Amino acid sequence: MRIEHLYIVIYDISDIKRWRQVFRLMKGFGAWLQLSAFQCRLDPVRHAELIALLDGAIKEAEDHVVLIDLGPADQVAPKVVSLGRSVELLRREPKVL
Repeated sequence: MRIEHLYIVIYDISDIKRWRQVFRLMKGFGAWLQLSAFQCRLDPVRHAELIALLDGAIKEAEDHVVLIDLGPADQVAPKVVSLGRSVELLRREPKVL
């Protein structure tokens, strides 16, 4: 089994059409946190796939995407301050497609 890392992905997309495309793409890889922020559990293959898809969806001169690697998902214990709604870290769960 491949080790998954926990990532925070944030993005600033200048065009609403591309923003929607990136938002839909991100929903397939992780959990929505805020307007342009997701948390994702990714193994190296899924990480590379996400980067390739994001690179194809954005315009480098106009958009910005940041992936922050928090470390191995089953070992990381980030300290999160959340005002308003609570934030739950993604847990490993089976998905039925």
